[in-house]
Amino acid sequence: MDAELFPRDRTEVAPGAVHVPDWLDAPLQRDLLAACREWARPPAGLRTVRTPGGGTMTARQVCLGLHWYPYGYARTVVDGDGTPVKPFPEWLGELGSRAARDALGVTPPPYDIALINFYDGDARMGMHRDSDEKADAPVVSLSLGDTCVFRFGNTETRTRPWTDVELRSGDLFVFGGPSRLAHHGVPKVYPGTAPPELGLTGRLNITLRVGGL
Repeated sequence: MDAELFPRDRTEVAPGAVHVPDWLDAPLQRDLLAACREWARPPAGLRTVRTPGGGTMTARQVCLGLHWYPYGYARTVVDGDGTPVKPFPEWLGELGSRAARDALGVTPPPYDIALINFYDGDARMGMHRDSDEKADAPVVSLSLGDTCVFRFGNTETRTRPWTDVELRSGDLFVFGGPSRLAHHGVPKVYPGTAPPELGLTGRLNITLRVGGL
């Protein structure tokens, strides 16, 4: 938001979980958006994720490096068109490493998996843990487009206590250490809040992980 009356501060939401507002500058946001649009094209493009119970996630997803499906990883889009997953670019891994250093002061092993979720105005994400990886490196989350409510909970249960954080376009959220397996979700997206100059309707969340697989 331009001309912010009170600048948003870097915040430790929980031990090992840090929100860094406006971490991505405008040119990098545009570059990431252009890359996401290419990654979303078929084959192995943007898909609707189906849960084991027969439901579907409202946020659509594309993966890089390894393909995530409930609840594991594969080298092909086993729950979609069956094609090989798109490669994970080295520059994206370097961005993830820089994010972890800036937020937590740690240098993780090289990032090798990206899950990119697209939210339209009605999409949500229920409380869940990122627990299908074998490595305990911090998860890096980058936001583009519409503002959302990001709900960051605890490691034991999907219920309270939790903290709601407003994530805007360009924001960074990193969680590792004692918060690595905390439950988290997106209960609300605010349509029409993306920076107009970005040219994005909806929200993109780029989540970087170290698989250790």
